[in-house]
Order: sequence, then C-alpha cells, then structure tokens
Amino acid sequence: MKPPSILIEVQQALAQLSEFDAIIDVRSPAEFAEDHMPGALNWPVLDNEERHRVGLLYKSSPFEARKIGAALVARNIARHLDEHAEPLSRGWRPLVYCWRGGQRSGAMTWFLGQIGFKARQLQGGYKAYRAQVRETLETQPQGLQFHVLCGRTGTGKTRLLHALERLGAQVLDLEGMALHRGSVLGALPDQPQPSQKRFDSLLWQRFLSFDPARPVFVESESRKIGQLRMPAALYEALRDSQHLYWLQMDEDARVQLLLQDYAHFMTQAEQFCARLDALIPMRGHERVKRWQAQARSGDWASAFRELMVEHYDPGYERSLANHYPQLAQAQRLQLKDAGDAALEACAHEMLKSLVPAEHPISGQD
Repeated sequence: MKPPSILIEVQQALAQLSEFDAIIDVRSPAEFAEDHMPGALNWPVLDNEERHRVGLLYKSSPFEARKIGAALVARNIARHLDEHAEPLSRGWRPLVYCWRGGQRSGAMTWFLGQIGFKARQLQGGYKAYRAQVRETLETQPQGLQFHVLCGRTGTGKTRLLHALERLGAQVLDLEGMALHRGSVLGALPDQPQPSQKRFDSLLWQRFLSFDPARPVFVESESRKIGQLRMPAALYEALRDSQHLYWLQMDEDARVQLLLQDYAHFMTQAEQFCARLDALIPMRGHERVKRWQAQARSGDWASAFRELMVEHYDPGYERSLANHYPQLAQAQRLQLKDAGDAALEACAHEMLKSLVPAEHPISGQD
C-alpha cells in the first residue's frame, strides 16, 4: 500500500488548522517577523545571515550552495530537536512550512518523520497561505454587516468599540491591529506598526472568526492607517454600509479624552512638536508654532483644544463626507464623557436596539 503523502494542500490545512499540535515556520527570523501563519513557532533552518550567504552563493554555484546549505540546515535542525523534541510524544502532529513549501520545510518534515512524528508539509508554503489571505480579504468583507462608528476626534469611538466587545458584540478594531490611531499624532509609543502582510494576516484571522449573521462594529477609517493600507474590499464595504452612527461629546470632555490618550507626549514635548511640523503646509507656520509653544510651556489642554477645533474637526468632517456618502442618515449618539459607565450604557442601548425584545442582551457572546 502506498504511504499517505506528507504534503497537504493549503485549503485543507487551513480548514484543519486547529487539529495540528503545532505550526512550524522554518523560514529565517526576518521572514517570520514580517508575517507568519497564526500561532506559528519559528524553527529556522537557516538564520538571516546564513540564508543571505547561501542565496548569494547559489547565483554563482548552485551545487556549492546546496552543499553548504545542507550542512547548515542539518546542524540547525539538530539544534531545534535538542531544544524542543524531548517532551514530545510519538503522536505529535505538526504542520511545517517555508517560503514555497520546498527544500527547507521538506528537510524539517523528513527529519521529524524519521523520528516517528506525524509531520505534514504545507504544499506551496507561506506563498500559498498568503494567496489565501489575499483572496479572503477580497471577498469576505462583502458578506459582513458592518456598523460604522463615526464622529469627531476625541468622541470615544475606539473606547465605545471596546465597550461593545465587552458586551459580546463582534468588533473589528482596525487601529488596534494597525498599532496606530490614524493621525499625524497616531503612532503609539515604542510600538512600531506591523508590516502590511502581518496586518493583512491579522485581518484574515479576525474575519474568519465572524458570524456573518451578526453585525460587526468598526470605527470609520480612511484608506490608510498610518503607513498601512486597508484592503480595498473592506474600505468599499465600510463606505457602502447603511448602518452609521455619529458620536457626539461636549468639547471639554473631548479634550480630557485626548489628554488621556496622548499622555505619553507630555514627557516628550519635542517629539510632539516634531510631529506637528507635518501640519505646516496645511495650517501655516504661525498656527503650528503657537500649538508647539503651548506644548513646550505645558499648556497641553490648550494645545489639544486648538488642534481639535482648528485642525482635526474640519479636516475629519470633509474627509468623512467623501468616504461615507450615507453620513447624513447616521444615527446620533450622545456621550456625556468617555468614562466606563457612559460607554457601557451607550453600547448596551446600541445592542438592545438590534435584537427583538424576547432576546435581550445578556453581556455574553
């Protein structure tokens, strides 16, 4: 009888992902850092420098490159087995992949199989997985019911999303995934944005968790969040949504929220001022220098208030009108402040209005 193939096609592998005991990415650490399959462990068979060296040699002498590469791969696999294999049982079932499902993953899968582990090799490797991610991002958004939270800067849109999620709603937190608040001040302290491929993978994983029969709450965004691009199909689905909310909050409460969200700048005034330089072409030297002077003097409340009223509000409302043609029909929501009690009450009322009286919101999914 012919033994079963160790190769597994990407569609089958992704459908059975939870059945594998581990997902082993044998690419270099740099490749892994750019993006990887959900939950993958990095067991590189060539490190960054080794992969670069073998790749350069391959261009002039494939045979010599294979000799050197084989020795490096064997040593690295031995090291991974020394570090990880001892507690694993005979029935351990990992999924192994590299860039295109070729020599690197084949070598690791062979060694694991010789031990007796039930290893499978992903046919097409990461490249096949990436194609599935792109396909999902092109098709999945059109089948979801997006409810879009709109509102001026500082009205608590992101916090309301989190309150909705705590009550069991389906939420897509784009800024949380992108690690950016979507403005000139939006970069998070000590948290660089993920790569575009990593952002796409996070979106893919989130989309697969959604029930299409239930609404998905999301904050209004433009085509880019920091340096990352929103998938075109997702952008169009948000733009076409018939379920829009317009959040409102008094100016003083908005300033307090901004002071909380951007508190990290209060010990880094020069970094804040450097970011504001990008606004000079739009708002002029004199106005931007006034905001910078307020920050340097510690008058953060005035700086954020003027930024909010003179820059963010007019720019946001023009942009929003272009991105969301149904905005005039948006449901108005008034928040007293961004405290937990006000947010939870608002979230509860939003969810209550979506379900029949005989199916009240319980706070659980």
